[in-house]
This record gives sequence, structure tokens and C-alpha cells, in this order.
Amino acid sequence: MSASGVGASNAIAAKVEHPADYRRVYVWELPVRVYHWINAVALVLLCVTGYLIGAPIRLFYASEAYQQYWFGWVRFIHFAAAFVYVFNFLARLYWGFVGNRYSSWTAFFPLKRAQQQEIVDVIKADVLETKLHGPISTGHNALAGLIYFGTFLVFVFQTITGFALYSSMSNSCLPRMFTWVVPLMGGEFGVRFWHHLFLWFFVTFVIIHVYLAFYHDYIEGRGTVSSIIGGWKFDRVEKGDK
Repeated sequence: MSASGVGASNAIAAKVEHPADYRRVYVWELPVRVYHWINAVALVLLCVTGYLIGAPIRLFYASEAYQQYWFGWVRFIHFAAAFVYVFNFLARLYWGFVGNRYSSWTAFFPLKRAQQQEIVDVIKADVLETKLHGPISTGHNALAGLIYFGTFLVFVFQTITGFALYSSMSNSCLPRMFTWVVPLMGGEFGVRFWHHLFLWFFVTFVIIHVYLAFYHDYIEGRGTVSSIIGGWKFDRVEKGDK
């Protein structure tokens, strides 16, 4: 082969991107993974039973009340799931201060300039699709962290309004702590309206969350879905990291 041919071949080879090197990174610790799955089950139960409480299935009305107790079970499951959800959230709140940097509460507040820029980049890449992805975060990206923080706030609102509605039929100290919410929001009708309205926020969130988890797993190929089961992700090794 001539010298010119060898030079051309080398030039072409230089343009070919070599396969990237990846390393395993332990991202989601066991308490975070346990929280996630307890939270997922409780949230689904709350949404399904909450919808049935707001719009009971009329097919069952054909039987006499003493012949069935299905609605009582729906309410019991809703209340039980709510208590599990609350104490599970408190455990996650604690782990946000003692866990690793991926579970830290600082990941949910985009206070740094780099985090704010990442939010813009993620919106352009994932939502508007006007640019290619830049550096990919190993844990939550800044936009996801901000959205998760928003869901925490909505959850607190749902907890307060839910216990407020429960306070009129319970003598337990926890629900009775929120009796003041009912007159503040103009009566039980107002509390129930907003409590039921934000049910659809969580339904929408679950759909988008599941879609994006599989989307990023397919696009990035770094174990996004499996990481919430085993805890490990694959992080790209840059030249300076070797």
C-alpha cells in the first residue's frame, strides 16, 4: 500500500470513535431502593382507592349494604397506604441527610450555576429535542431532582388535606392535628376537591416517570431501570479519569 493510502486509512481510523469505557458506580443505596418500591406500591394503592372513593363503582349497588363491605375495604386500604406512605417518607427524609451524595437533599435544590444550566440542557434535549445530550448525571439530573422536590411538596399537601378529611371520623391524635385545615379551606367540600384534584397530578407523574426511566435506559444504556433494583449504574470513564 502506498504512503498516501496508509495516511488516508489512518485519517479515517482517527475519526472513528472507539467504544467507550464504563465503570460500575453504586448509586442507589438499599434504603433508597426500599423507599422507592414501598412508595411506588403505596402510591398506586392510594391513587386507585382514592379514585374509587371519589367515584364509587355503581355496579355493586345492586346488592344490599349488609351483603358486602367492598367500600369499607377500599377506605381501609386507602387509610393504611396513607400511613405507610407518611412514615416511609419520614425515613427518606432522614436518609437524605445521612446517605451518599446521590440521595442527599442537595441534589433536589438547583442552587449551583452548573445545576441550573443542566436544567436548561435537559429541557432542550429531552423535551424540545433541539440539542444532543451533554454530560449525563450519574444520579438524578438537576431537572429530575427539582421535579421530585415538587412531588414531595404535593405529597405534604395531600397528607395534610387527607388527614384533615379523616379527622372528622377518627379520634387518633395524628388526624386530629389537622382539624384546623377544614375551616381554613372553606369546609370539607373544598378540602375534598383539592385532595382529589391532586390525585391526577400523581397519576400524570407516574406515567411520565415510568416512560422516562425506560427512555433513558434505552438511550443511555447505563442501567437506569435495573439500578433501582440492584443499586448499580454504569458511568462513562473520561480520559482524565483513567
